[in-house]
Amino acid sequence: MKPLLGVSLVALVSTGVPLGIDYHNLPTKTVFPGPWDRYIKAPANKSFITPARFWKVEGNVTTPSTRREPLTARHNYGGGILIGEGGLLTVEFQENIAGRVCLEVDSVTDEPILNLAYSESPFFVGRQSDATNEEEWDLPLPLHLGNRTGSLCVSPEFNRGAFKYLTLYIDKIPVFTAQSQTNLRYVFNSVKATAQKVLGLGHSRSHALDDTTPHFKPSPSVGITKIWANCTSFPSQKNGRAYSGYFHSSSDLLNRIWYAGAYTLQLSTIDPSEGSALIPANRYVDHNKSPPGSWYSNFTVAKGTAVTTDGARRDRLVWPGDMYVAIPAIAVSSYDMLAVRNALDVIFRHRYEDGSLPYAGPPLGFHGEFSDTYHLHALLGAYDYVLYSGDLAWLRGKWAVYKRALAVSVAKVDGHNLMRVSSPLDWNRHGMGGHNLEASAILHEVLRRSIELASWLYAAEDGSGDVMQAMTSNEKEEWTRVMRKLEMGIEQLYCNATGLYSDNLSRRHCTGPDHVDPQDGNSWVLIANMHHARGATTVPGTVSQALRKRWTAFGAPAPEFPHVMSPFASSFELQAHCAAGRPGSAVELALLMWGHLLDGPGFTNGTLAEGFRTDGYAHYPAYAAASRNSHAHGWSAGPTSVLAVDCVLGIRLKGSGGREWSVRPVLTRWLGWARGGFAVGRGAFEVMVWRVVVVRRRRNGGGGEDGKKGVVAVVRGPEGTRGRFGWGGGGGQERDGDGDGEFVAEIEGGQTRGWVCLEGEDDAGRSSVTEEIEVSDTIWEVRDGEKWYKQRIAYGVGDVLVYDDSFREPVMQEREPGKVDWEALADGYVDTRGRW
Repeated sequence: MKPLLGVSLVALVSTGVPLGIDYHNLPTKTVFPGPWDRYIKAPANKSFITPARFWKVEGNVTTPSTRREPLTARHNYGGGILIGEGGLLTVEFQENIAGRVCLEVDSVTDEPILNLAYSESPFFVGRQSDATNEEEWDLPLPLHLGNRTGSLCVSPEFNRGAFKYLTLYIDKIPVFTAQSQTNLRYVFNSVKATAQKVLGLGHSRSHALDDTTPHFKPSPSVGITKIWANCTSFPSQKNGRAYSGYFHSSSDLLNRIWYAGAYTLQLSTIDPSEGSALIPANRYVDHNKSPPGSWYSNFTVAKGTAVTTDGARRDRLVWPGDMYVAIPAIAVSSYDMLAVRNALDVIFRHRYEDGSLPYAGPPLGFHGEFSDTYHLHALLGAYDYVLYSGDLAWLRGKWAVYKRALAVSVAKVDGHNLMRVSSPLDWNRHGMGGHNLEASAILHEVLRRSIELASWLYAAEDGSGDVMQAMTSNEKEEWTRVMRKLEMGIEQLYCNATGLYSDNLSRRHCTGPDHVDPQDGNSWVLIANMHHARGATTVPGTVSQALRKRWTAFGAPAPEFPHVMSPFASSFELQAHCAAGRPGSAVELALLMWGHLLDGPGFTNGTLAEGFRTDGYAHYPAYAAASRNSHAHGWSAGPTSVLAVDCVLGIRLKGSGGREWSVRPVLTRWLGWARGGFAVGRGAFEVMVWRVVVVRRRRNGGGGEDGKKGVVAVVRGPEGTRGRFGWGGGGGQERDGDGDGEFVAEIEGGQTRGWVCLEGEDDAGRSSVTEEIEVSDTIWEVRDGEKWYKQRIAYGVGDVLVYDDSFREPVMQEREPGKVDWEALADGYVDTRGRW
């Protein structure tokens, strides 16, 4: 067969293509059903999530077994659990969950006070809850049961954002003598006045204060037949398992990582009235007297019915910085764009008088908190929302505010041709300030996207529309000019000795006493494609390789924040490797670092933590208290969008709402096959890609492999759209050369199209040749995980393409864990109370 240079042989109209999604009314059934659904972590019934097993039993607890055994199928605990004085029971849920804890109470004696304590990590299970504020622990919730029995739930303000472990216990009751009553009464009254009250269950008297007889000792107990959580997260989804996107590959770990990111973002999407009260910060607004360690999920952080926040347990409010990672991942998994829009509205609504945007949404933002980088992340979030939703009406209403906010950042580009950062606030990393690399690179990308946004607005106008409504010619010239300045400016930061860019022009410069080559800034240089001023196409590869060389046993460190492994900054690095044409490094990093986030000690095995220490321990060194680490944090979900958009599937929307798009799949050396897709308002995009070998059929009935190997890709997009196909690497596999990277084919939406790229030099001396193959739209209907990529595809005259069973996933390189300087670690903790 002759190679087809972008000319279609087959253009079959597919049937059964998933329709577009209205994000105001999300689907109740998964859009792409298949065997990959087993990776979905969201519960089938979120209003009744029961524990999976006993995790710990101490003291006076009567259970069917004191061993950690699974609960019965009906969750009746073999007749119930009786917790008496001094007894403690910890149950473990199958997944990290969220919600209001409820109990079916069968019996009570002596008006027990049953305490509840929560933890996401097994490391912090105990009589206190993991921290949501500045203290080391959150207070447990005391349920004053009195004489109540039946179904009892904690009140709504004690909706716990995320937990996998629930501890229930009754404290031991001290025996008091009559002589000590006066002093004890004072002590207990003081405790009672400051204790956190669990509303909705009433308050009983204290047993200690009721000890009117010198040696009377009550024996409180509670009999429980059921424990469950009523989850109120992802309120836009009636069925949390009804995903609008999917990802499935030959790597079980990579599949788990993709779905862990999706579920993390679901848990972090909440009812706006259930945000964190953030007691220490809010004290300066409402002057509350809540004691240290108290917590409430009752602060309204946005308008509407759903909002995406930074984390499920902490902080449960809108942070613009998380949006750059979170919004694309939400778009390709649940498509909860309503929650995204409500989050953006909060930031734009609370803008400051000078046009700058707040560091975070309420209850923050009342004291002028500002971050140069988070300000820019909000603008990036606006772009991604419009890209995936197609909501140009929203953009039109925000455009004047958007441009004014952009002007705030542009004005900070000075004679050094870099953005001069005025705020030290960022993602808690050190050294933010001055002429900063990361901020300059982010601004460059914001300017590029702003020109794109303006073109979408103008294109959407009718014949009477005026380009002045979107962007004046002077604005476009100015924005382009600033981009060129920034490209020249970062050259001052390049360090030939390391092959990386340094952090700023002062102490952290290549020649400075505190030289740092930051992970975030170098990643952003590649994302923003800023290396043109050097005139060298080798720069992206050089930076990508230099970043990879720094990896440890647990992933990519962030030198700008010592001792920190940041999934946030590493999500940037994933994109950077893809942008540099090294997708294999991106997949390898996802397996290395996010594999540890899933299966490392102290993590939840199903959601993604905020960060961890360089030695792998589940402590995010931004905070002194290890229990404060959020184990379901949206900024850690980078692989969910990267595997769908930047690498592997390579489905990238090019116009508002997906009117135009491109697909550039690549398997890398880590995968034998992959398929996936997602649906937006216009319809669904889907890709499958797998390794093949050519099998010859001979006339005498014999046959066999001819040795040629390659990759097959099959693609489809929504009707009424236009797409473009190319390979994300040489023939879909990462190689040192470009392979058939120049191949391009135009696609009309509604078609199913397929191509094969085979290795081996052709008559023209090319190492890889792409040919279009005939595929039917019925190819999508084969969804069995063990069969779809084993379909036999006709090729040429009598030949067949079959799956290449010789593929084996390579062994991960051995690396040393990072080391911890314990004294420096303590010096680096961020006390956020100083901000308020």
